Amino acid sequence: MSGIDQLLDDELVARAQADGTTSRSFEELVRRHQRFVVGNCRVITRSANDAEDLAQEVFVKAFFALRRFEGRSQFRTWLQRIKVNHCLNHLRKTRGTVTVDIESVAPEGHRGMQTEPTAESRLQAAGDREQVMRVLDGMSDTLRIPLMLRDGDGQSYDEIAEHLGIGLSAVKMRIKRGRAEFRERFARVSAGAGPEMPGGRSPE
Repeated sequence: MSGIDQLLDDELVARAQADGTTSRSFEELVRRHQRFVVGNCRVITRSANDAEDLAQEVFVKAFFALRRFEGRSQFRTWLQRIKVNHCLNHLRKTRGTVTVDIESVAPEGHRGMQTEPTAESRLQAAGDREQVMRVLDGMSDTLRIPLMLRDGDGQSYDEIAEHLGIGLSAVKMRIKRGRAEFRERFARVSAGAGPEMPGGRSPE
């Protein structure tokens, strides 16, 4: 019989649903997805101090909701939804709002806008991780959060619009603007420019 670490996620979910409160299967799911969840909590909230606690809370929520999971999506996708909702709720509690500066998004024809998932490809490059975090930390919530939900989490435009409470066209524009800004900032950081500050400022 294969070890528990050799099982697919859906097999582990089925075992965890049957095991109840003492589930080695769910512990394996946590081990398998913890780094991803912590990293995304860190990026969404821009808080390294809160990321570990938020991730733990996400897995606690997932555990108690697991019996209602019907397998209509992959476990990772289902877990992402819990994580996104939890992190956005955290931001709303600590900052009062998530989506700010609604009118700050550049128009459709903004210079440099592209639709390729620039952030996603950069996020998958382990060697660029530190530079990616510096760039994302320097971006406003208005652009950073939709960008991460799309290119980091693979959320659909409709899902992002629902999460953030904004229109579909606003979501698309923010993501396009976010990709363009990410590309420009990443090029600056890679070229040895000073660290980026939120809102596009560099230290004096």
